Formats: sequence, structure tokens, C-alpha cells
Amino acid sequence: MAGTTNKTGKSTDYAFVTVWRVPGTREEVVNVLGDASTLKQWWPSVYLAVTPAAAGGPDGVGASFDLHTKGWLPYTLTWRLTVTEPVSLDGFALTAKGDLNGTGRWKFEEDGPEVVITYDWLVSAAKPLLRRLSWLLKPAFSANHHWAMARGEESLKLELRRRRTGSRTNIPEPPKPTFVRRAQR
Repeated sequence: MAGTTNKTGKSTDYAFVTVWRVPGTREEVVNVLGDASTLKQWWPSVYLAVTPAAAGGPDGVGASFDLHTKGWLPYTLTWRLTVTEPVSLDGFALTAKGDLNGTGRWKFEEDGPEVVITYDWLVSAAKPLLRRLSWLLKPAFSANHHWAMARGEESLKLELRRRRTGSRTNIPEPPKPTFVRRAQR
């Protein structure tokens, strides 16, 4: 059962809970989701650029990355992801600062041959476009997030297959971004 629900407060606040179900182990999932430096390679439909900002400790706490992201709508966001709780088999937490400000929490639970991944994302829009138009376009901005997370689940399944087989040849490439300017290709 994959999907995202939205619980919101004021017009610039967004609260999403996304649930993915992927074949694999928690170790495999942590190796992908716990390493933000690889987001652009396996989730290119959303992560246009990932720049390390701080290494963090051995448990991942303090690691931060400057991100340039997008969904299917023709706007992009820049923000800093910082790991705030240890990256473990149970999950980890992060903060967002920039065009989005808030917190995210990944949770991993094994269910037979699959991992149930829950992402709880509580953010407030700080980008002027989103702040000014949230009262009117909140459903479209929410749909944009749902689209991005659906591409994430699809891309994670492909990346887990690639890493398991050790080959990129017989596995499709992940979905590419929409509305990308020529300079970003």
C-alpha cells in the first residue's frame, strides 16, 4: 500500500505521511536512503543537484547537503537537508532549511520479504512563490509532492534491484525530471 496523505494547518504549512512498500531488507533500504549524497543518481526526477555541506559523525548526525529539487510543476526549490538523528535500521530524522523549512522522519519496518517505509514530512513553504500562492494553489503544490514521492518509490525499487544484481544493464533507468531547462540536462 503506497501513498501519501496530507494533514495541513495554515496555508503555507504542509504535513505529509508517505508509505512505500519495497522488496528488500532494512539494511538495503538504509544503504540507499541513509546516503543523501546519492539522491541525484537514483532519484533524478526530483533531485537535480546534491552538494555535500558537512560530513557529520559516524552515525550520520550532522551530515548536511544543499539540494536543488523539483516535482512535476515548473518550479524548483533549494534547501539544506541536515541529519538530526542517527541513521539506523529503524530510520532517521532530518531538518529542512531554505525554500522549505521543517522536519522529516524516515521509518523502516521489515514485513516478510519487503520493507515498509514511512516518511513523515512536516514543512512550511518559505519560497516567495509558494508562500504567496499557497492559499490558492495548495492542492496543486500537494499534488506535486505526491508525484515526487511516487517517483521516489519507483526509483528506490529500481535502485535496490540494481544494487542487488550489481548491474545497470537489464534494469530500466529511473524516471527523469520534467520541465528541465536545457542547461540542467
